[in-house]
Amino acid sequence: MRSASKTTARFVPGDPRIDAVGVGHQTAVAPRIVSLVPSVTELLFALDLGERVVGRTVFCVHPKDRIGDVPSVGGTKSINIAKLRRLAPTHIVVNIDETPRALADELTNEGYEIVVTHPVEVRDNLALYRLLGNTFARIEAAEALCQRFEDAIASAQATAAERPRRSALYLIWKNPWMTVARDTYISRMLALAGIDTLPALADRRYPQMEIDDALLDRCHLVLLSSEPFPFDEHHRQEFIEAHPQHSAKVHPIDAQMVSWYGSRAISGLTYLAQFTDSLKEEAA
Repeated sequence: MRSASKTTARFVPGDPRIDAVGVGHQTAVAPRIVSLVPSVTELLFALDLGERVVGRTVFCVHPKDRIGDVPSVGGTKSINIAKLRRLAPTHIVVNIDETPRALADELTNEGYEIVVTHPVEVRDNLALYRLLGNTFARIEAAEALCQRFEDAIASAQATAAERPRRSALYLIWKNPWMTVARDTYISRMLALAGIDTLPALADRRYPQMEIDDALLDRCHLVLLSSEPFPFDEHHRQEFIEAHPQHSAKVHPIDAQMVSWYGSRAISGLTYLAQFTDSLKEEAA
């Protein structure tokens, strides 16, 4: 995936305006931004760029009190190009994992400036804040978010250090069952809270699983995520009925707090600390 930069400016290594595919972007004082990444859309508002966001996907649902005023151009995988053109954006923010390569290439060929994001490690949020803050002239707001993030991650690590580590099966889909490998952002967020996902080794980032007692015996927790599959109380009870001896291990978890990077990562770290506290109280 490549992004189209409309500038001939020279960028030195380490410039925060260089995106995830190595393309630099001149600072835009009055951008018109379309975000195709739900968590980035929320981040743009957190950076006081809400008035500059002219388009989003239907899955961009935060911030709830402001997002309804921003027109949708479709989903994260397929958009209405005609509607996008009418919005006349100067910049489109995409993500390597969430935006299909063919769509990114089509938008590049349309002549839009494409800003590519790709957080993998939890600390990659710092670079993401600075990329958007420096590209869209919100440097002070980005640095304020960086400080809040540093405080949150330090607190999360200190809290996790005081607790025994737990192993967890974090389920994101059923029929077939699917989980997350340890090289995913989700797994790394959980690890900061003292929760290590299973399997320890996997040949793909989102492996399919066969769930049996041998696997569940190795787990302290079975976490039913709220997305992409919308696990709810009915599914939890179903799982418990199928594996009654492991009923105490099964818990719902807010996937947005675990899988959304950007500004939500800050509240996500706090959420995970509270989540592990609730498990400790239940055990007591």
